[in-house]
Amino acid sequence: MKHPSALLLLALVAATALPAQAQLLPQSQAGATASGTQPLDRIVAVVDENVILQSELDDAVRSVKQQYASSPGQLPPDDVLDRQVLDRLILMKLQVAKADDQGIRVSSADIDQAVSAVAQQNHMSPEQLQQAVEQSGQGFAAFRSQLADQLVVQRLHDSVVRDQVNITDSEINNLLASPAYKAGEVHLAHIQISIPAGGGAADIQAAQAKAQQALDAIKGGMDFHAAAIRYSDAQDALEGGDLGWRKVDEIPPAFADTIAGMKPGQVSAALRGPTGFHILKLIDQRAPGRQVVTEYHARQILIRPTELVTAEQAHQKAQDLYNRIVDKHEDFAKLAKENSKDPTTANAGGDMGWFQRDQWGSTVAQQLAQLKDGEVSQPFQSEAGWHIIQLEGTRKSDVTEESERNQARQAIGNRKAEQAYEDFLRQLRSDAYIDILVPALKDPDARANS
Repeated sequence: MKHPSALLLLALVAATALPAQAQLLPQSQAGATASGTQPLDRIVAVVDENVILQSELDDAVRSVKQQYASSPGQLPPDDVLDRQVLDRLILMKLQVAKADDQGIRVSSADIDQAVSAVAQQNHMSPEQLQQAVEQSGQGFAAFRSQLADQLVVQRLHDSVVRDQVNITDSEINNLLASPAYKAGEVHLAHIQISIPAGGGAADIQAAQAKAQQALDAIKGGMDFHAAAIRYSDAQDALEGGDLGWRKVDEIPPAFADTIAGMKPGQVSAALRGPTGFHILKLIDQRAPGRQVVTEYHARQILIRPTELVTAEQAHQKAQDLYNRIVDKHEDFAKLAKENSKDPTTANAGGDMGWFQRDQWGSTVAQQLAQLKDGEVSQPFQSEAGWHIIQLEGTRKSDVTEESERNQARQAIGNRKAEQAYEDFLRQLRSDAYIDILVPALKDPDARANS
């Protein structure tokens, strides 16, 4: 079993954690003790009608630090981290309250499904996940509460952006015509020389000198892979800094401009980035490839169990129809029109049209893989009922343009949705009453003006 700190979704919910139990005390009582030894909780912020406790903030900060335990240098100073985490807690409180005002709810079944998804992502059973959460010191009820908040916020997000994101064909055309999108993919390796967070001129000069030392070693004949292991501060240093294949439009523009003037095998100069200096090697490049897929043309008969038809009876009827098609050579389309309970294909004689293999689900896909043209499958069961499939034929189809347009549409939609929700959150926070009671947690500008 994985250590609880490695759970994938804990990274998502940790910084918005809600305590299983919390004692609400005014700040004037902070630092007092209930039994003479244990300090009492205190309120650190008021958010409209809700409060954020010191214990909530401490737990959330602790979770973030656990996530960065292997690279603590990536985190800002503690006072900055505390303010960042508090801001996330405030935003979560505001979103959950707004969702509640709008009548957005989640059911126990929704939460159960989310728990199962988290368990599956971590290669656990739900029972193992519960055990791991409890071993981490957090109650499972609190964990489920956090998941519920995340689900509510996701539904709030969807409701906000649903009517605000409109994507035009001209926007898609412009993106597809952009040089970065047309540039294809590049295989890169890199060496990263980091500058400490908050580093001064001396730190920058030292990092630049180290980057130059690495460049000199490479020019002197050292293999780039070996130089990365020796000089790079990146987590992939032991893999020779190999970044794999990346689309050019996914690379920071400054790096993409540099790569555009390079040939495979060349190494860049030291490039200054937000976190330090980077040396890039262009290993290889390739133009956008064509996407050719196999499409299937098939017919189906679906027999669904109902209140009046048991699963066994549905199976038997499907078997009888199969025998009539295979043994008696009755017309598949005629039998489908008379017997199939699939509303999308029955009136067309079971014709499913041309489709990609997984379009009708994995169960149908598995059957298609075993059929030859004209062959009829044995009855098989899916969640919908009992199926009989007849494969009419296959063909190769170039779906490059369709796929590119879908990807471009998704990219534009994601960008617009992100901007729309950022605007929503900005307005939500502007309209809220927020009072941070601990001076050290206020932004420096706010402290200076108070």
